[in-house]
Amino acid sequence: MKKSLYLQNLNKPLAEFKHVYQFKISLQEIQPLIWRRIQVPENYTFWDFHVAIQDVMGWLDYHLHSFVTENLVTGKKEHIGIPEEIYDECFDDYETLPGWDLQIGDYFSEERRFMQYLYDYGDGWDHLIEYEAIFFKKPFQKYPVCLDGARSGPPEDCGGVPGYENFIKIIKDPLNKESQSMRKWAGKDKCNTEVFDKKNVHFDNPKTRFKKAFLKK
Repeated sequence: MKKSLYLQNLNKPLAEFKHVYQFKISLQEIQPLIWRRIQVPENYTFWDFHVAIQDVMGWLDYHLHSFVTENLVTGKKEHIGIPEEIYDECFDDYETLPGWDLQIGDYFSEERRFMQYLYDYGDGWDHLIEYEAIFFKKPFQKYPVCLDGARSGPPEDCGGVPGYENFIKIIKDPLNKESQSMRKWAGKDKCNTEVFDKKNVHFDNPKTRFKKAFLKK
């Protein structure tokens, strides 16, 4: 892995910041909508933001991800996430920029309020990120923070939107022979599909997640 400022600061706490960015994150192609509203530090990298999205949506970070946006100068799509060479795989003819080297503050603005976040290229979970506002951080408030949301997120590896719809159909049918085993596999939280409590959201340290994912012991 190429050296970067993020790698050099892995053992240091996040630098001081004055502002927080507020976003609404919505999982696409599912109704009623599964969504979250969060605030994150203005100096977050896209890797940091990725970890926050994973945690607030209830994902387990098992798969690859990418942020997709449009370059305001060239008009071409930009992909931000984990470069293919780290996994020695290439999924398309585009370059994926390392998310840990790019800050969200250099991308989100009134001119660029929306961005796509893709997770698990197999299941194909598509999230819409909407930049809503920037605020001064509140004293004694820990960030990131979840402000609101609706509905529990899908379980990992359930087969994307079609698989999730089938999952819901099965667990809500007590006469279905697969209902009990499906509920046991998914867990209680994922089976309570209409429930979301922001108090249950735990945000992992993105630098700790980075070390576990990429640095050998």
